[in-house]
Amino acid sequence: MISNITQRPVNRFRPFAGLEHPREVIRQFTPNWFAATMGTGILALTLPQMSGIGPEFRPVGEGLWFVTIALFLLFTALYTARWVMFSHEARRIFGHDVVSMFIGTIPMGLATIINGCLVFGTGIFGPAIIPLAETLWWIDVVMSLACGVGIPYLLFTRHQISLDSMTAVWLLPVVAAEVAGASGGLLAPYLADAHVQFVVLVTSYVLWAYSVPVALSILAILILRMALYKLPHGSMAASCWLALGPIGTGALGMLVMGGDAPAIFAANGLAQIGAVAQGIGAIAGLALWGLGLWWLICALLITIRYWRGGIPFNLGWWGYTFPLGVYTAATYRLGTTFHLAFFGYVGTILTAALALMWMIVAARTCAGAWKGHLFVSPCIGSQPKCNHGIS
Repeated sequence: MISNITQRPVNRFRPFAGLEHPREVIRQFTPNWFAATMGTGILALTLPQMSGIGPEFRPVGEGLWFVTIALFLLFTALYTARWVMFSHEARRIFGHDVVSMFIGTIPMGLATIINGCLVFGTGIFGPAIIPLAETLWWIDVVMSLACGVGIPYLLFTRHQISLDSMTAVWLLPVVAAEVAGASGGLLAPYLADAHVQFVVLVTSYVLWAYSVPVALSILAILILRMALYKLPHGSMAASCWLALGPIGTGALGMLVMGGDAPAIFAANGLAQIGAVAQGIGAIAGLALWGLGLWWLICALLITIRYWRGGIPFNLGWWGYTFPLGVYTAATYRLGTTFHLAFFGYVGTILTAALALMWMIVAARTCAGAWKGHLFVSPCIGSQPKCNHGIS
């Protein structure tokens, strides 16, 4: 015991000092880390949209987009290495009722990179990046469809859960499909062939319907759970913001796809349907934004209550970023759809809040990663060797 205390001042400057061995970074790596790519990517996409000052922040957004790509590649390499080196432990994720939900963060993190290809990549690399974005989008679609049904199926058949243990993380695998749908709406106008545009847009509508009704059903159960059993444990404090994700993405998807619909449907002989889709998209987006406002206010009140009592930091704090980011993106899109400056101002305020939260979470994530405390795989944590770094 005494020798451990005397070694701490020396070890605090050594990376991964909280781990028995540096390879524990791989052994303990979980998909939770991909939430960092989601939060960083959505901040990159919202910064250039700020009213009046967006162009000044575009270079910052571009830089964050490259950071998102680097993080996604790094995390993909680490998670792949875990499956290669520790496959017998890696597969245990499918039996864990919380960590398995974070598999949905992988396609959602990829979606922010795809969107960045359109927003930033076309200006840097030119039209040549569009085929890459299209290929990545179809990969994202397949992953989103798979985890959108596969993980809930495990919940139905293998996981041992109760209503009081439910949290908003149930949304993560389901929401991935609507995130891909919103990305498809952004991608479609960049494609050269009218028929391919039509296929992508129709697929995006299917992805939206594949996700949003299920997500709203989960939200209804979540309200009942919180009414009966009150708030989750402090370690899940950030999960209260996850409910804003499917609402914000659902609104953004309807607005983006509705904006594409007139031209794309008309080019395929369905002009009347395109006009209807545009109107439905605008109204549905506005209605969902209003629902999101209710969740936003509730999440703020819940967060204040949590923070007053003090809550431990963990990777779940990235849940404060992406849901707020997609709601912010939907806010900006409402401003351009209805030509109302109000939404632009609100979006700018939300972007500033998002940037502040991102800086806090990113700084603490870097510190925790350096020390090694954040590399914890709960699905193998019952073994004595795997308890290091839990805080």
